[in-house]
Amino acid sequence: MKRLLSLFLLSFCCIFNTHAENKHGPTWGVHGMLLFGNSEGMYVSHLPMFHAPHDYQVVLQIRCLDQKLDAAIKTRLEQKLVLWTMEPEQFEIARLAAYSKTPLKQFKANIVLGHFEQGGKTEYKDVPIVVEKTLIFRQLSPQMRDSKQAIYHQIGRGTQRFLLKEIDSRPDFDHVLAISVPAAAAMADVVVKKTGLQAVSDAEFLLVLQGKVDKRAGVKGTIYLDKADLE
Repeated sequence: MKRLLSLFLLSFCCIFNTHAENKHGPTWGVHGMLLFGNSEGMYVSHLPMFHAPHDYQVVLQIRCLDQKLDAAIKTRLEQKLVLWTMEPEQFEIARLAAYSKTPLKQFKANIVLGHFEQGGKTEYKDVPIVVEKTLIFRQLSPQMRDSKQAIYHQIGRGTQRFLLKEIDSRPDFDHVLAISVPAAAAMADVVVKKTGLQAVSDAEFLLVLQGKVDKRAGVKGTIYLDKADLE
């Protein structure tokens, strides 16, 4: 009788666990993000791959629920151009789409100085993050392909902005730069020539910016450049 009861409980636990695993959709996971910004705004960019559930390029405008912490982190981001990442709790990345029927408005995350998977230091733990706006949401194609130009989207506003590369090839690279422009400068995309996995240098970007956006534009430097996850 005890053995039958044990078998019953084991079967019940297996069924329960399977049900618990299946309650999540296909985009459930830990979606690591690049964190960047300044006093005018804070943003995260999902670190994408070409396989599920990470095959999405997503950029969000965010803020910390705690206003004092929000101001403190923005100050640190503005003070020095270094790598920051975010390790969020698990969620369905599909819920970040603007058309989602169940949009994700808030989540908790560890904020890490450096790369959260490569020895970075957790500076703030379990921080409540508010999603203010989804700026980019697009699923990546797994097909092998090559583009002869790279499109960089301007992120941010005011005089301190960012250029974020659209993932358009396979293999490809993830690239984000910080730039300075006059406050009234156009928010147009920046298009540069592309040769394989070779990113355009800051000096070349400067020439393009000054020629197509504003002659007073400047390049502050690269925040993130990586191709390991986009093979």
